[in-house]
Amino acid sequence: MELSMSSRFRSSELHLFCRALGTPLKVRPYHHLPIILRPKLKPTPIVSVPKTRVLITAKKRSSIEGVSEEMNAIASQSLDSASARRRVRSAFLDVQQQLDHCWFKIAPTGIRTEEWYEKNSRGLEIFSKCWLPKPGIRTKGSLCFCHGYGDTCTFFFEGIAKQIAASGYAVYALDYPGFGLSDGLHGYISSFDELVDDVIEHYTKIKGRPELRGLPHFILGQSMGGAVTLKAHLKEPSGWDGVILVAPMCKIAEDVTPPAAVLKVLTLLSKAMPKAKLFPQKDLAELAFRDLRKRKMAAYNVISYNDQMRLRTAVELLEATSDIEMQLEKVSSPLLILHGAADKVTDPLVSQFLYEKASSKDKTLKLYEEGYHCILEGEPDDRIFTVLRDIIAWLDSHCSLN
Repeated sequence: MELSMSSRFRSSELHLFCRALGTPLKVRPYHHLPIILRPKLKPTPIVSVPKTRVLITAKKRSSIEGVSEEMNAIASQSLDSASARRRVRSAFLDVQQQLDHCWFKIAPTGIRTEEWYEKNSRGLEIFSKCWLPKPGIRTKGSLCFCHGYGDTCTFFFEGIAKQIAASGYAVYALDYPGFGLSDGLHGYISSFDELVDDVIEHYTKIKGRPELRGLPHFILGQSMGGAVTLKAHLKEPSGWDGVILVAPMCKIAEDVTPPAAVLKVLTLLSKAMPKAKLFPQKDLAELAFRDLRKRKMAAYNVISYNDQMRLRTAVELLEATSDIEMQLEKVSSPLLILHGAADKVTDPLVSQFLYEKASSKDKTLKLYEEGYHCILEGEPDDRIFTVLRDIIAWLDSHCSLN
């Protein structure tokens, strides 16, 4: 195993939803009146019936520093519909390009890009984007990206994709249904398996393009996108020539798994009101970005989902990670796992567990000392470029093998 620091891990610090999903569901038990006794029968012992009470509120988006009141008003509108998200993204495109972040400042020139919408087999319009090497540069392979829960396939990933494309790779990305610019209720996952099937369907078409035939194909998943990537691999074990996971959400640690009773309540509530939002949720940017200046820039990704998690979404993520945990030994693809050692959103201990369980003969785990969750976006510049170089070096070595 290849490590960039000693394998020392902290004990669990956060509840399930703080680490893997966002924040805990707060349930407060109270007691009903005793059961009424029938006459002429022996008194029945008083039975307390526990119930749950769930508080659901709408979260107001915080103001974005450095933009006008008019732009803040645009950003604060409801983003439940894809059409609203597309309008807001268009309004902020120029502003985003002016941010003082390494991914916006040093983008390589000559990279060919294309954006498009395509209806999938479920009738949903999916947003896609690609970044291709300069004309005349040989394409070594393709890399398909799966974004995280509070992210999109654009914004910071634009800069990452351009750098990888400049190294000779055709990079493709999509927004899941309900995220970014794709159709669907914002932040709502009705079925994680369906979402994974949408990803498989889309990237199968990409891999079949004439210009990519015969080339090695890799998939990169970040955070929740790591769970999407692993599920896609488990459904189609021979579908990829290599899997890259960045701070993946792939297992819930036992010491932070909610009690069975709480999980049962959560599941029942998700059936009654699946689109309702949990209360409250921590600011993930605070946990994910170590660099304070870059943390403020995360707010400019205005179409990312940053509200309370919807009930059905929470249950689907729990069930997905549970399913993945039971199948880790089936992970057989060449595997690169990258994780910040101080990550409080997804535990690096889980990546260690995945590394040990995976049956892959070719697997590498890299831990970055003091790194938070967003090691490709929220760290000091030198660390960000180190992680990027590690990804490109791994891709290059596996292209030469192919």
